[in-house]
Amino acid sequence: MFILNTKSMAQKYALAKVALALLIGVIISTVTSVESIGVCYGLLGDNLPEPSDVISLYQSNGISDMRLYNPNSDVLNALKGSNISLTVGVPNEDLESFAYNASAAANWVQNNIVAYDGVAFKYIAVGNEIMGDYASNILPAMTNIHNGILSAGLQDQIKVTTSVRFDVLSNTSPPSNSVFAVSYIGPITQFLANTGGPLLVNIYPYFSYAYSGSIPLDFALFTAPNTVVYDQEYEYQNLFDAMVDSVYYAMEKAGYSNVSVVVSESGWPSYGGVNTTVENAQIYNQNLITHAAIGTPKRPGNLETYIFAMFMENLKTGDEVERNFGLFYPDESPVYTVDFSNT
Repeated sequence: MFILNTKSMAQKYALAKVALALLIGVIISTVTSVESIGVCYGLLGDNLPEPSDVISLYQSNGISDMRLYNPNSDVLNALKGSNISLTVGVPNEDLESFAYNASAAANWVQNNIVAYDGVAFKYIAVGNEIMGDYASNILPAMTNIHNGILSAGLQDQIKVTTSVRFDVLSNTSPPSNSVFAVSYIGPITQFLANTGGPLLVNIYPYFSYAYSGSIPLDFALFTAPNTVVYDQEYEYQNLFDAMVDSVYYAMEKAGYSNVSVVVSESGWPSYGGVNTTVENAQIYNQNLITHAAIGTPKRPGNLETYIFAMFMENLKTGDEVERNFGLFYPDESPVYTVDFSNT
């Protein structure tokens, strides 16, 4: 048995609960084209390019979707007319205010969404990886932001959601046993079922591999043709699939199988940790791009996925790996090359 532990960007050291039983076998998949693969645009650096240059970099590399963690006005202005689909975040520190003040939430929508005509907003992620006592603010803040979207008549264009850590799940060994481990997720998924929005989940096989000590590297990198997890009628050839399907199983058990999943962060650092080489980062992210078109054994087909992250961010806190997930250096030169076109 390999013990698979996944760690989120915010609190990875606190997580050590995910386990899957691995056996040996063969799985065959068919590759199709990627319909929606995006890249997260973090701004925690003092040497990053101007937003207008970043938009050009997205476009020149064929990156069609962006995740932005807060409504930075310079970035939003640069996005006007670009046709880049945008997921924009409501910062965690604003959730308490928006949960209890509908007017504040409505003003946020007016100032950061309605005011930027020409930006292709797709999702509003109300909070990122919130756990503990503050999680009670997520749903009321989502509701008030959604009401602001309704008032603006944008409900058919923009869906309101939140981005969660993988450890909102428990009993993920095997994936079909997975359930939600925190009570607040049930009402959130009900809200998403009612409004047609997806659940955003950050999925990091890297942290599972790095901190378990028992996961084969090739299983984490999508390069294990003969290592398979067997679970009921499905076989898993890589850790990413097993993690994503764990979310789908938990959603079904909560009674909301119609809610889709978006992988709002995934990536592999190129420096600073266990097997964090440029080669492994390139292998993981290129395979992730290809695999996003395949989907998972339980849900085949396109899986909307966002790579973390566009740039090396020198002001990120935490371990060295946190500053080394970027596809590009701040001077816009590639750390390594990945192809965002059909593979």
